[in-house]
Amino acid sequence: MSTASAPRLSGVQWLVCVIAAIGFAFDIYELLMLPLIIKPAIASLSGPIVEGLVTGGMSRPDAMALWVPGGAEYLKWARVLFFIPALVGGVFGLWGGWLTDRLGRRRVLTCSILLYAFGAFAAGFVTTLPLLLACRCFVFVGVCVEFVAAVAWLAELFPNHEQREKVLGWTQAFSSLGGLMVAGMNILAGRLASDLPEIAGGHEAWRYTLISGVIPALPLLLIRPFLPESPEWQKKKESGTLKRPSIAELFSPALRKTTIVTTLVFAASYGLAFGAIQQLPQILGAQALGTPKEAGHQQVIAAAKLKAGEPAGNDRESGRPVYTPDQRKIAGNESDAVVAGVTLWQELGGLFGRALLAILAVKIASRRNLFRIFQIPSLFLVPGLFFWISGALQSDSLLLIKVGVFLAGVLVVGQFSFWGNYIPLVFPVHLRGTGESFAANIGGRVLGTAAAFITISLSGSFGKPGPATLAVVCACVAGAYAVLGAVLTSLLPEPGQVNTHD
Repeated sequence: MSTASAPRLSGVQWLVCVIAAIGFAFDIYELLMLPLIIKPAIASLSGPIVEGLVTGGMSRPDAMALWVPGGAEYLKWARVLFFIPALVGGVFGLWGGWLTDRLGRRRVLTCSILLYAFGAFAAGFVTTLPLLLACRCFVFVGVCVEFVAAVAWLAELFPNHEQREKVLGWTQAFSSLGGLMVAGMNILAGRLASDLPEIAGGHEAWRYTLISGVIPALPLLLIRPFLPESPEWQKKKESGTLKRPSIAELFSPALRKTTIVTTLVFAASYGLAFGAIQQLPQILGAQALGTPKEAGHQQVIAAAKLKAGEPAGNDRESGRPVYTPDQRKIAGNESDAVVAGVTLWQELGGLFGRALLAILAVKIASRRNLFRIFQIPSLFLVPGLFFWISGALQSDSLLLIKVGVFLAGVLVVGQFSFWGNYIPLVFPVHLRGTGESFAANIGGRVLGTAAAFITISLSGSFGKPGPATLAVVCACVAGAYAVLGAVLTSLLPEPGQVNTHD
């Protein structure tokens, strides 16, 4: 169908695109926030625990060793913070997909955005790790539901095929803008932390970064009264022809293959990101300055030490420099800012990848071939990049790493946009939210995000714990997920091969 045959967008349709783009942007904003703040957050919230261990008779170096990156307690909480919110989000997100089919796209979309904005704002004020975990669970539930509701909503508001492909492609491109925004916000928070209002007795950049997640709720409160319901869903609802959604129906003979293969290949896409790319801040960041565990990229460590200033003195036994708690916070903020500058390149690559997908989606008829343009190169690039990074941490420059993560962003994040265009085409209206939710939440959020749990667990079990070991494990886990996805893509149904008749 030619571009000329597609009707012009009305004012209401533009409004829909704006709110969907805001939602997609802050979905990724929230998901990519944890890799940026996890190290300083654990360091801050574990402080009282370390002091309790010291009071109980444990030496301070031994107590601190449990909580620095690579330490037993750090690994435990890193696994928990990456995986438990994803698991909770996946389970409740599946229910949210069912509610999307049952109650309507608009209502569920609105509630989901408000839910994750509340969780993000509250997370900035937590004083314990369990409270941070609880807030991140609220955030993930909102994010998991929002994606499903927004994709179903857009797919049904734009019945023209070419227009729908463009709208889904370009609104999802704003997801990468969300990645750029969170990286930029983390840099800004690191630079301005000392000038912002005190929270929990300090000025820590990670808290202000978390609180910024409330932003998407603000325009929603103003725009919500003007948003229409999906006309396709509303028409069936009012005529009494809308079938009741059922998770069991996803595994009926007509849809079983579609559900299973889509879920597993979706998981492979997310596994590349969470098993490797999202671990990059932990690999590069300056860690435990002045201790035997001091690690990270040489350039990041140097920037953190320069910002912290001269050490307060030297340890009598080891001779290592000793930094005060305030110096460690200053160094941590600077380290976060430098690393966020690296991850900014990943998000620039992701933005390019999503834009490329939006252009190619209307030019390439075969959905498998479209997907393989991004998938096959990532099969080689991402594992190879992290194997190389494992030996490049003593390099004087971060430039080559920036180039590598830019290309990884193009290929992996481009895959994410593919799913928003593909999934609405292979499930019927009464199962669209439920089917999308199963593939995105059970596949992407649970099975895919489990790659982070696997990576962090293995990094503490093999070799000498530290950034280099973590990078090698990232390469192996990403490679395993990429191979699984490449093998199963040949089974991915083309939309015309699936019966989506209601």
